[in-house]
Amino acid sequence: MLPVLILALASCGTSKPYDETESWSPARIYEEAKDEMASANYDRAISLYEKLESRYPYGRYAQQAQMDTAYAYYKSGDNVQALAATDRFIKLYPNHRDLDYIYYLRGLINFNENRGIISLISGEDLSERDPKGTRAAFDAFKEVVTRFPNSKYAEDSKARLQYLVNSLAQNELAAARYYYRRGAYLASLNRSQEVIKRFEQTPSVEEALFLSYRCYQKLNMAQLAQDTKRVIDKNFPNSPYWNMEVPEKQNIKTHWWQVWKD
Repeated sequence: MLPVLILALASCGTSKPYDETESWSPARIYEEAKDEMASANYDRAISLYEKLESRYPYGRYAQQAQMDTAYAYYKSGDNVQALAATDRFIKLYPNHRDLDYIYYLRGLINFNENRGIISLISGEDLSERDPKGTRAAFDAFKEVVTRFPNSKYAEDSKARLQYLVNSLAQNELAAARYYYRRGAYLASLNRSQEVIKRFEQTPSVEEALFLSYRCYQKLNMAQLAQDTKRVIDKNFPNSPYWNMEVPEKQNIKTHWWQVWKD
């Protein structure tokens, strides 16, 4: 009797949990996942999309399920999994007709629009964050604009690119200000010159020139200081920075839709 009981318990312990989707067709799984997405039940949607892909990896729904999984992770706030899903899709389908969307989604994930909304309330500046995410967003949106110029995502990608370029320039300036205030004038000069060389069409160039001028003065490089002053006088004759010995954080607020113009 005891061996029989043991076998019965063992069989209970190894039985598969009930799965209502076991007999569902791929079309039904996909439609159910779409309904869960529409109801913002992202975890449930992800579970269904992943079931669909694992059961029917070569079916007509598999590729769409992978794209939707990436978006569902993004909407649920799991950016790590969302990026992993987009990476996987790009590797598996490098010539897919919707690749522009995947790169655009990668840009949105790194741009982190939700934090952008919080920034509007808190006054947080993108230039004060770690620029890694900003650069990754820039690369993704640039991919959309350069590889898919006729994409429906190209116009918005271009607008966000313009904002991100200015944010990267501001990040360099933040580092330049930091070094200047601590007397590391050569390091400050290098960061300022980086702005002038790489981001010449952004508003940040004016402050970068001014900061370069002050650094040249501190480093006793009189000729270079005078040369820089002539450039400032020619291009920014009414620059407010002449009245600022140490550059301060600008109070002007800019948002991604308020982009700088060429």
